[in-house]
Amino acid sequence: MSKLLRNEMAVAALFLSPSLIGFTIFYLIPFIIGVLYSFQDSPGNGSFVGFHNYESLLESSSFRKAAANTFLFTSVCVPLIVALSLLFAHLLNQRLFIRNWLQTAFVLPLVVPVASIVMMWQIVFDWNGTVNEWLQSLHWGRVDWMKSDWAIVVLAVVYIWKNIGYNIILFLAGMRNIPKEYYETAVIEGAGKFHQWTHITLVYLTPTMFFVVLMSIINSFKVFRETYLIAGDYPHDQIYLLQHYMNNMFLSLDIQKLTAAAVVMVGGILIFVSSMLVIERRFRNFME
Repeated sequence: MSKLLRNEMAVAALFLSPSLIGFTIFYLIPFIIGVLYSFQDSPGNGSFVGFHNYESLLESSSFRKAAANTFLFTSVCVPLIVALSLLFAHLLNQRLFIRNWLQTAFVLPLVVPVASIVMMWQIVFDWNGTVNEWLQSLHWGRVDWMKSDWAIVVLAVVYIWKNIGYNIILFLAGMRNIPKEYYETAVIEGAGKFHQWTHITLVYLTPTMFFVVLMSIINSFKVFRETYLIAGDYPHDQIYLLQHYMNNMFLSLDIQKLTAAAVVMVGGILIFVSSMLVIERRFRNFME
């Protein structure tokens, strides 16, 4: 190994060390401690109880409801936000006269503080809010959005509105990196717009799409902040998510169920992400 390469690696390690130290202290070590707690009957000097905490967790109706709601929310909202992001990115890639305004409108939610987001959606979906006033003007009944089956729809709208801009940026970058020669060749060979879209755009956007799906899944777990601020500790059954369950276990000091639920959730995410990475790697090898 040359001296120059060693110096470059030393500089890289120096710049990475603050982030690695912070990640280790504030994330990795607490998670390892949490895994150990999940196999004990009490934190600290508790006795080893094996998988008893996990068995109790799976027997809990609250956990099963939270897990089912989280899975439903993610499985519905992630494909929806990916499809909408791809559609809007395609539109913004065209020469629209309002393209710059639309780009700003989609990106703006990324920089809006969570407190402002919550206040805005409370104004929109409150009992005396904008939507209910509009429904009242049409002589329809008011809807208690956050305390009815419509709560999951409100949560999906907030999630998509908050995160769609980031996905659009990624898709736009991917579209603009596709060589124009491919489209010109397709036109010469008589391929239509739909054929170009399916055989060129979608194919070359596949690596970007994998990344967008992963980020959308991660962001779907971050929607707890908005839900908690809008609906509180115990929201409607439709939007009672895993994060609500773990937060309530923390407030009741049931550390064993809290850590067991966290380990189960992280394990599920890791399995899914690993599967996505394997599929993406195989697709990339196929393309090469």
